[in-house]
Amino acid sequence: MTPQQYKQQIYTRNTTDGNERRSGNIERRRIMNPRRHARPRPMPAFQQDLRDILKIVPLSGFEEVGRNMMYIEWNRNIIIIDMGLRFPEEDTPGIDYIIPNISSLRGREKDILGVFITHGHLDHMGAIPYLIGSLGNPPVFTTPLTRGMILRRQEEFPRAPKLEVHTIRKDERKPIHLGPFTVENFHVNHNIPDSIGLSIATPLGTIVHSCDFKFDFSPVGDTPADIGRMAEIGSRGVLALLSDSTGAEHPGHSLSEAVIMDNLEEIFDKAKGRIIAATFSSLIGRIQQIFILAEKHGRKVALDGFSMKTNVEIAQNLGYIKIPRGMMISPNEAQKLPPQKVVLMCTGAQGEEGAVLMRIANREHRFLSIKKDDSVIFSSSIVPGNERQVQYLIDSLMRQGAEVYHYRMMDIHASGHAYQEDLKLLLNIMKPKFFIPIHGQFSMLKAHANIAASAGVKEENIVVASNGNVIELTKERISIAKNSIPAQYVFVDGLGIGDVKDVVLRDRQAMAKDGMFIVVAVIDTRARKIKGEPDIISRGFVYARESEDIIKEAKHRINTIVENTAREPVVNWPYVRDTIRERLGEFFYQKTKRRPMIIPIIIEV
Repeated sequence: MTPQQYKQQIYTRNTTDGNERRSGNIERRRIMNPRRHARPRPMPAFQQDLRDILKIVPLSGFEEVGRNMMYIEWNRNIIIIDMGLRFPEEDTPGIDYIIPNISSLRGREKDILGVFITHGHLDHMGAIPYLIGSLGNPPVFTTPLTRGMILRRQEEFPRAPKLEVHTIRKDERKPIHLGPFTVENFHVNHNIPDSIGLSIATPLGTIVHSCDFKFDFSPVGDTPADIGRMAEIGSRGVLALLSDSTGAEHPGHSLSEAVIMDNLEEIFDKAKGRIIAATFSSLIGRIQQIFILAEKHGRKVALDGFSMKTNVEIAQNLGYIKIPRGMMISPNEAQKLPPQKVVLMCTGAQGEEGAVLMRIANREHRFLSIKKDDSVIFSSSIVPGNERQVQYLIDSLMRQGAEVYHYRMMDIHASGHAYQEDLKLLLNIMKPKFFIPIHGQFSMLKAHANIAASAGVKEENIVVASNGNVIELTKERISIAKNSIPAQYVFVDGLGIGDVKDVVLRDRQAMAKDGMFIVVAVIDTRARKIKGEPDIISRGFVYARESEDIIKEAKHRINTIVENTAREPVVNWPYVRDTIRERLGEFFYQKTKRRPMIIPIIIEV
């Protein structure tokens, strides 16, 4: 039998077998690439045995905001939920992104049946280009808008593998069967369209993952959350609910986008000059609102910022943003129109260095600068850790004559996360036996756990976990295993992934805090003394011209150390370097109360 005849036989058999769930096309792809399309191992006959344990493992996203990724495991079969990144903060100088640690999945690529991405924010899908290849490039399942964003981002990484992305329709009720798991989705509101929660049927019971969500009965550019679908899932019985905790410390209900729309229109009514609206590039609903208001008030809209232009193009092509013909112009064209006819939408609401709004504020933009009567809208909340940069940006804009509006002044940004009353509503809909708060700092997780207890979940059935914990479930109990898995930060720095270790980061932190002091000493090995004077380089420690006494004393101490140790019959020059580092460190701390990084360089001639 020829290979072609064999393939045709397999195709015919599997397309006529009514019990075969997979199509002939997938079967043919499995033959062509058996490793990638390997059939999930069959369920064991003892699947009802209560000794079998379902595992839920958060790799990241617990006790932090962002970098969301977890997996669910049953009898070595794994599905992954989200694969996000986190942006660097003040204590991670020079780092581009922080991504999840997947070392516990190394060597288990064949066990991974699929990856589900709940929505298109970078903290849920931004790490895919860095991690998916190391996981064996499993199939990805997500909604159309998120799919478009994932594939466009993948183009920015030429060495990243080509993805196999399957589309989930938020309004479809078509289950996805992957080994022992049957996954269904339900539509939720967030601040980006096409956000979904997941209902995952396992041999032990149903696990519900809420995604980042809120309930909005008047959303803009989206439809209300599908509460009927949620109620249907809850009526079947939910073993465990995993629910977003980011808004758990806020009482009441989260704001509707309809309220934000009214407040934004108030700014449009009052604005005398240009309106500059800064927000997240993935906040598609807010971008749609700005276009609606601009058209109503006779203004043209200019977009600036690579990520914003890209996301708007994707959303417009898929029909998630409606832009009237002729409404969108370039920043250069905006300069030629009267100020009262222009809206600029841009990135940079978090004070990011190099983002459009920061370049405008610093007078570094090619076309745009702040003018009197400009109205600047910060339509986003401040991400923790960015407070200083945002305040600097606001002050700079105001000094140049702009009128600045931000969320502390009026409701011009709505959180995409459920507040306490919304969280209670989801708990009452799902009525889970077990509860695991996800997504948020520890205080948020704990607050959400308290809400669950008040909603009737038994305290012994609630687990507040940390990254790396292995949560184990049976039908009767939930617990955290004694052994955890690696969950430390993995840093992306330029082209390097994970090559910046803690020791390197500590060196960067030390240099950022107290600076660096370099000593270059040329040693005459025959005379056993320094030739001339040691060269001193101070960066970020003291200004040499204004600290001559300290520099002079440092040189004297270096000479003394070299002369004293050079009297020995055999000179251990590495010991000399260590002694210089130690003695200079003591001296500098005594004089300045600072501890610069000291780097002695000994050159023997």
